Formats: sequence, C-alpha cells, structure tokens
Amino acid sequence: MFNVLKQKEKQIAVIGLGYVGLPIALEFARQFRVIGFDINEDRVAMMQRGEDPSHEISSDAFSHADITFTANPDDLKSANFFVVAVPTPVDDYKVPDLKPLQRASELVGRALKPGDYVIYESTVYPGCTEDDCVPVLEKNSGLKLGKGFKVGYSPERINPGDKHHTLTTILKVVSGNDAEALREIAAVYGAIIQAGVYQAPSIKVAEAAKVIENVQRDLNISLMNELSIIFDKMGIDTHEVLKAAGTKWNFLPFTPGLVGGHCIGIDPYYLLYKARQLGYDPQVINSGRRINDGMPAYIATKLLQMLLQRGKNPRQTKVLVMGLTFKENVSDIRNSKVADLVRELMKYAINVHLVDPHASPNEVAQEYRMTLMDTPSNQYDGIIVAVGHDEYRSLDVSYFKSLMNGAPILMDLKGLFKIAKGDGIEYWRM
Repeated sequence: MFNVLKQKEKQIAVIGLGYVGLPIALEFARQFRVIGFDINEDRVAMMQRGEDPSHEISSDAFSHADITFTANPDDLKSANFFVVAVPTPVDDYKVPDLKPLQRASELVGRALKPGDYVIYESTVYPGCTEDDCVPVLEKNSGLKLGKGFKVGYSPERINPGDKHHTLTTILKVVSGNDAEALREIAAVYGAIIQAGVYQAPSIKVAEAAKVIENVQRDLNISLMNELSIIFDKMGIDTHEVLKAAGTKWNFLPFTPGLVGGHCIGIDPYYLLYKARQLGYDPQVINSGRRINDGMPAYIATKLLQMLLQRGKNPRQTKVLVMGLTFKENVSDIRNSKVADLVRELMKYAINVHLVDPHASPNEVAQEYRMTLMDTPSNQYDGIIVAVGHDEYRSLDVSYFKSLMNGAPILMDLKGLFKIAKGDGIEYWRM
C-alpha cells in the first residue's frame, strides 16, 4: 500500500477535518494524493479557499498541497487508505456517543474495496475499533477484515494552540490488525512524522495507551484542585505551596484549574464506561472526574461568599468573566467548563458579562445560548479571569480597577497576576 500511495497511484482520504483531521490531511498532501472529507459544507468551503475553520493553521499550509476538499461521500470511492478523525464526545449522562464514529464507518464502508486500509485516530475505549467499528465496515462493504480489507489505529496527539509540539514533531503510535497492516501503516505515517513511529503490539494496546494519557493528566489536575480547596480553607496560597514543592527534582509540575475540552474532560468517561461494562467500577478515575467536574460550582460558591462578605446582594451585582474557550489561545469552545461556571453564577441571579478575544460570538450563542460582548463594560463587582489568553497576561491592577466599582473582587483562575494586599483589590486564585 505504501509504495502505490507514494507513487500517487492510489489516494488517502481523511474523514473529519477538525483540529485533528485537517493537519493530518495537509501533511499527507505534501507527499501523497489526498481527499479531505467533512460533512460540514461550510467548513469545506472555507478549506477550499485555504482557510482553517479552527484558526490553527496558516493559509500557507494549503499551498502546493495535493488535496481535494469535499462534502460528497461519493468522492471517497476513489480512495484506498482511509483515516477517520471524527469527534468522540459523551452524551448528557457521560456515556460515550459513538454516533459520529459509526456514521463515518458507514461512509467508509460503502467506499471500501478489496485491499483497502482503514485507520482510526479518534479517541475510544480499548476494543472499540475491532468490536464496534469493524462490524460496521463489514456490513456496509460486504468485505471481511483480513481477507477483504485491513484496519489500524493511530491515536491523535495534537495539542491545540501548541506551536512547539506539532503533528510531525510528536512520536506517533501506530497499530494494525496483522503484521502486514502494521508494517504498511507504519510506513505511511513514518513518511510524514519526523519524530518517528512507535509500533504497538495490538490495536487494543494503542487504544488503551491513548485514553490513559488523558486519564493521567485528569487525575493529576484533580489532585491539584482538591489541594487548592483544602489550602484555601487554611488560608494558604496554593501556587506558593506548589512553587516550594517544585524545588524537589521529582515533583510533577501540575496546577489547579478548570478541566474542559474534548480530551482530558471527555476521555476518562470512555475508560469508565468500558470498565463498568466488565463489572468493575473504577474508584480513582471516577473520583478525579467528580472533583474536576465540580470546580465550576465551587468557584461560583466562593465568589458568592466573597460578595456576601462585602454586604453585596448577588441579585444586584455584575460580574465580568474573561475567557470562554477550553484553553488559552485557541478558538475551540467545546466542553468549556467556563460555560458551566457562568451557568452556576446565573443560578445566584448574578448579572454575568462574557468576553473572549478568540471565541466566535455566533458559535457561543449556538452552543451555549450565551452572548459574547465585544468589549467589557464597567462598574463590575467582580472579575473572573478564567482563561490564560496572551491578551490577558499583560493586564495590570490599574486596568482591572478601571472596570470595577467599590470593594472589587478579582478571581484569577490561572494564577496569571501578582496582586498585593495594598493594591485595593480583593484577590483570589485557585
């Protein structure tokens, strides 16, 4: 397969052109013929103009790329090496929602021909590729795994907003349903990944490796969040504690914060779901999720207490929340825990204003039914800096005081600022 792809006798198709799929498609298109497929016609139209809807990739990356963008499923029939990079969210009950993955598998299945390859990049629980996706491929293609087509799994490791750890500089884990599949998949990815590839012994191992990468981060951050709650009750600055503890060579540099997005805040539920299917209820993983999911309510309650201590009626207060995206310097608002924080504040009838230099007002309105202001107003009783955008890092005390009224409160969820007691602002950080 690798040789015919390299000679451009066959094509690669990437299904799902979000923050994972588009970089892969463009990188493949430097050496191979590529079809970039997405069901969103508006997004496809933007990419046809050389624009990244996620605002992560410059227009230069589209230049000289041998790629055709399409929303027509029939175009997939001319491909032979399929890479599936669609979202894998959870529903309102924190149960894995495999509908995007199943629909993508149906589309690929209808385009499959003898000898084709299908590689999944979407984060799933161990066994999902072979137990859930392969049957869909077989049903829609009339082919059988092994004899008719081959399957692999290569988990995405893209970090939105990170300009240092990019697709080609991160070691890529690959796997296949047999030795030949593993060899060919490793060769294809090896052609574009400068850091090299790691050949996992099985698809399940590769799936498990991906999901625990984010489970580990989730648990470490949950520990920091729990410590921040404890230290706040003691009147101790958590960041100063971590700074002191960090002088030891093997202390891990995690900090407290809101855990949202489509990886760390989602992936643990996939492993929880599979474990419970097998009759085991994970205690540590579940505890970490419970702590991190509870932080928006904790922060809202803390602000309420601070307002009441200053004799302010929450119904008559106005609070500015700065930042809504799930992390700094990105436009992605999916699974933003800041949105949860805003909802918690609204439960107390607090008037909340919301700003973010990176988020789209239309997407915020559609996703959360919230209004994103162009610029802040004034006379705020409190300001919450929720996301560490670069635009916020240079702000100083005078800026915040210019937006606030008497007895102002500044909640710094990312620990960006150094506010002294004599600066005239009640300062709090996690």
